[in-house]
Amino acid sequence: MKFIFFVGTAGSGKSTLVGAYRRWLDDNGVDAIVVNMDPGAEALPYDADVDIREWISLEETMVTYGLGPNGAQIVAADLMAANIDKMTDVIETFGSDYVLVDTPGQLELFAFRESSQLLVRAFGAQDSMIVYLSDPSLCRTPNGFISAMVLGALVEFRLQLPTLNLLSKCDTLTDDEEQRMLDWFEVSDALYGDLLDSDSQPETVIGMELFKAIEGAGVFGEMRAVSAQDGIGMEEIYAAAQLTFFGGDDAEGH
Repeated sequence: MKFIFFVGTAGSGKSTLVGAYRRWLDDNGVDAIVVNMDPGAEALPYDADVDIREWISLEETMVTYGLGPNGAQIVAADLMAANIDKMTDVIETFGSDYVLVDTPGQLELFAFRESSQLLVRAFGAQDSMIVYLSDPSLCRTPNGFISAMVLGALVEFRLQLPTLNLLSKCDTLTDDEEQRMLDWFEVSDALYGDLLDSDSQPETVIGMELFKAIEGAGVFGEMRAVSAQDGIGMEEIYAAAQLTFFGGDDAEGH
C-alpha cells in the first residue's frame, strides 16, 4: 500500500480535497481508503475507513488532563503514537492500493510532533509521500507566498518524504491570480522580482532573506493548481503519485 499524507495550514482545504480525490479514484477504478488523523474533527466530507477518533476522544482528553481545546489537541496528537499498532493492523486488512491520510487541521500538530514521525515510519517511509496544500488566501502577496513556502519546506524537512506542492481552491482565483502564484513557485526569478517591487517594509526585508534560504535549499520547482469543488487537478495528483511510487507506471505496473 502507498500512503499519501495531505498536509497544510488550517483552512487550506485538506479534508475537502481528500474527499474529492477519493471519489475521483473510485470513479476511475483505483482502490483507495481514507484515514482520518484529526481527533478534533467534528464533521468530515467523506466516510473515513479508519478514524483516529475511534481510539482518541478530544473531549475525554480535555477531561482527563484538565486541558482546554488547544492543549487537548497537542496531547491527542502525542497519543497517536500509543495507537499506531492498532491503526496499522486495521489499515492492513483493507489491502488497498492507496491510503489517503487526512492530517490534523493545525499543521504544527502533524509536522512538528514526534508522534507523526513515528506514524510515518510505522506506515513505511519508503511507501509514503506528502501532498502539501498552500491556501491561496495566504499566498496573494509575495511575502505571504514566501511564508507559505517556508512552512511547506519545514514539513518536507521534518518528515523527509517526497512532496507534491498544490495551490488549493483555485476556483476562488482569477486566471491571472492563479498563474502569478504558479509562476512564483516555478520561476523563482518572478517571485524575486515581485519582492523587489514590494514596498520597503520590514517584512519584505525578511521575505528576501527567507527567499534566499529556500531557493538555496532547492524548494522551488513545480506546483499544481487544484480545486476540490470543480474537480480540477485530480489527474495531476494521481500522475505525481504514480511517478513517485512506480516511476510513472500505474499501480499494476502497466
